[in-house]
Amino acid sequence: MKFNTKTIHGGQEHDKAYGAVMPPIYQTSTYAQSTPGGHKGFEYSRTHNPTRKALENGFASLENGTHGLAFASGMAAIDAVIKLLKPGDEVISTNDLYGGSYRIFTKIFADFGIKFHFIGMENADKIASYVNDNTKLIWIETPTNPMMNIIDIKAAAKIAKSHNILLGVDNTFATPYLQRPLDLGADIVMHSATKYLGGHSDVVMGALVVKDDALAERLYFIQNSCGAVSGPQDSFLMLRGLKTLHVRMQRHCENGKAVAHYLASHPEIEKVYWPGFETHPNHDIAKDQMDDFGGMISFTTKGNSYENAIKIVERLNIFTLAESLGGVESLAGHPASMTHASIPKEEREKTGVVDSLIRLSVGIEDADDLIADLKQAIG
Repeated sequence: MKFNTKTIHGGQEHDKAYGAVMPPIYQTSTYAQSTPGGHKGFEYSRTHNPTRKALENGFASLENGTHGLAFASGMAAIDAVIKLLKPGDEVISTNDLYGGSYRIFTKIFADFGIKFHFIGMENADKIASYVNDNTKLIWIETPTNPMMNIIDIKAAAKIAKSHNILLGVDNTFATPYLQRPLDLGADIVMHSATKYLGGHSDVVMGALVVKDDALAERLYFIQNSCGAVSGPQDSFLMLRGLKTLHVRMQRHCENGKAVAHYLASHPEIEKVYWPGFETHPNHDIAKDQMDDFGGMISFTTKGNSYENAIKIVERLNIFTLAESLGGVESLAGHPASMTHASIPKEEREKTGVVDSLIRLSVGIEDADDLIADLKQAIG
């Protein structure tokens, strides 16, 4: 089954009760049993829910995995992954990381004795120099948020396998439409499904996908024990979003390309970060491991002025100034004061997250209207 068909049919079956084409919303907390332990596969909705199960099957299908898990948020999904570890374990992660991931690593799990190394991974060989006997997980984003750096998943997987280390990939920016990390050697794929997978800015959710049975069992145990699961209504909305992922992503990519090239030609723009440019660092790796280059773009204006960046995002009309990304509507953000404000200024700036940086999530509106909006805002 090809990807465009999987978004609609992957992991799905018609409702066994009445043949409903869409999985019903099973708005129930518990299930009748004929005898203690005698049930139809569902006993309590924190553990299993038919609507959530249909969604989890859909997640697994799109990422070519065998097990999907749906969580109440992307951060809850990351939380479950780190709970695979114990005090004294170490994690190697990219230094260009979503602020929420950095925060939970440094402000929550570091206090429980887990050590984190944040390094530049544009040259994946650098990862190996940080591996020691305590290293249990390599955690990467590619493309990274917000600098759009590209990390070689195959190379990272080779290092992880040679040292018996788990490799987790945050695939939120690329989505399985563009990139399937399990096929490239990763052990765990994570999504803030709130973004592109849902696609309509109306649900908060996280997802994990794996294809190792033993690892899946460990994660299911954590999911059930800690309880940060998605509810049936949210699961239904996410299932609906998945069914249009392929057509939405095609337009995100088309519009992203048009906007990136416009910005690159604008005399007031200093730098545009988009992996589709041949001059973008690791463009060849992006071309190899991705099917297109997506709709996420970051840029700075000449003079690197904080005031100018704020002026631009406040002037936008079609682009909405807001947190998050990946919805059908175009969004603009100022990472230094919004998504990455939890990272200390000196650490942000080392990776390029300067006060003049603007991040765009290019939606599926008409590209000409988006460019016109940028033109009037930039001046």
